[in-house]
Amino acid sequence: MTTYETILYERRGPVGWLTLNRPERLNAINKQMLLELNAALDEAEADDEVRVLAVAGAGSAFSSGFDLKEQMERQPQGFAAWQEILSHDFDTIIRFWRFKKPTIAAVRGACLAGAFELCLCCDITIASEDAYFGEPELKFGAGIVVMILPWIVGPKIAKEIILTGEDRIKAARACELGIINRIVPADDLEAATLTLARHIAVIDPGLVQSTKTAINHAFEASTMTKALEAALAADLQIEGGGSADKIAFMEIARRKGLRAAITWRDSRFAKVVQEDN
Repeated sequence: MTTYETILYERRGPVGWLTLNRPERLNAINKQMLLELNAALDEAEADDEVRVLAVAGAGSAFSSGFDLKEQMERQPQGFAAWQEILSHDFDTIIRFWRFKKPTIAAVRGACLAGAFELCLCCDITIASEDAYFGEPELKFGAGIVVMILPWIVGPKIAKEIILTGEDRIKAARACELGIINRIVPADDLEAATLTLARHIAVIDPGLVQSTKTAINHAFEASTMTKALEAALAADLQIEGGGSADKIAFMEIARRKGLRAAITWRDSRFAKVVQEDN
């Protein structure tokens, strides 16, 4: 097995177990992690002993999404720079949807933004009782990299979540909406995921893989892939052009830190609540 810096990967019998491993940063997805995720997916795909791939997060969270701190340090500007970044983000996340073997996300704690999209791209999601989900990007002037949510929950719910920047969807609500499959106690998350993965692994792998492909094609026949690429193009316009909200958020983050920027972001919406009351 290859040794990685930002993830862990091991084979547990017929299950490839992939762990996002930056717990000190809530497993934020940086450039290095994207590279390593692709390498681990290559490893799992080439290993005939692996019949199911599970992905989890180290520590208290699945992942907070793409690493804003790295973005602050790199300060990408313009369409060319953002096209390279967003294409890499998109290609890695959507790979969980396209991966020929079944994928299961095991989620505890925060599962937000790009990580939420990764979770949605997995075939099955099991969540602990303390898990929460959401797409906060629009609240700080960013776009959605892989806008697969409307295909999972429908346009009405997706618009409400995305346009409000909802980032505290509790596990029970996520299950009602079809975002996740089942909820288990936190202490049982790993065992429940392995039990399900091993159950699927018993079935003939060719049958499982062809059936997964057939189900995916049912969505893709409705031009889902073209719609996702169009949404990615929209995100490039947002990030490449630079929205006023995103510029203000990043300036505060650079001067005062990411926590201060998030406080500034949330305070804008708290004012609306106060005015309504």
